[in-house]
Amino acid sequence: MEIQVLGPLALSHEGRRLAVTAPKPRKVLTLLLLNAESIVPTSALMAEVWGDHPPRSASTTLQTYILQLRRALRAVLGLPAETVADKILITRESGYVLRTPGMRFDLFEFERQAREGRFEFKRENYTESIQIISGALDLWKGPALVDVAAGRLIQAEILRLEESRLTLLELRIEASLRLGRHHEILSELTALVARHPLHEELHAKFMLALHRSGRRSQALEVFHQLRRTLIGELGLEPAPRLQELQRRILSGDPVLDVGPAHEAPPRKVILASDA
Repeated sequence: MEIQVLGPLALSHEGRRLAVTAPKPRKVLTLLLLNAESIVPTSALMAEVWGDHPPRSASTTLQTYILQLRRALRAVLGLPAETVADKILITRESGYVLRTPGMRFDLFEFERQAREGRFEFKRENYTESIQIISGALDLWKGPALVDVAAGRLIQAEILRLEESRLTLLELRIEASLRLGRHHEILSELTALVARHPLHEELHAKFMLALHRSGRRSQALEVFHQLRRTLIGELGLEPAPRLQELQRRILSGDPVLDVGPAHEAPPRKVILASDA
């Protein structure tokens, strides 16, 4: 089975798609997927579906949703009901566990590649880091779980995933800067700072890339625009690091110029698909 949460929710197997369209069972499925291989307490599932005021029938209704999910899994996987209940969507004393043995889950793959990309960055293998991180980011097909009516718990997980995605994107951009590829990332940074007008780190990277591309006046204008936005919306000045970067750009400090990257000797990266 293929499971996708980095974009619209989708589960499919051999051309068959899991049909769960009702909002509440869909929430239950989503929370189980986001915590795959771990017990999700009944209380957490009820809080996600009904908030702080579940109806008296919540426990019985939740059991009905679990039965509906098992039927849907049985249909798409072509497995007996007993197998689904015993091996896939399992009842535990305090809640339920959704197991994904042998399934291709984009969230697990993203997290694995993110770890590998960060590891290569720390080793100063910037080219390999960019390659791996780009593969991780390509797994995203849009905002996480964009078609799920998320409650409090799922929304918190969505925010965590989106933050992880943005942090990884920043790391790829940093690796490109360290390799002197500032021209290559200018258009991407232009779009990113427009989408994240208060994100100081992205603005810093944009300023540095513009400066290294011989566009010092534009780099300074990026700083002034960020300052106007921060003061207007939050009443804050840019962080000291941004102010220092502005001063260095104004003075033409050679420390901002890109130098040759010293990478460790290249090696073959063994991915799960190669094993």
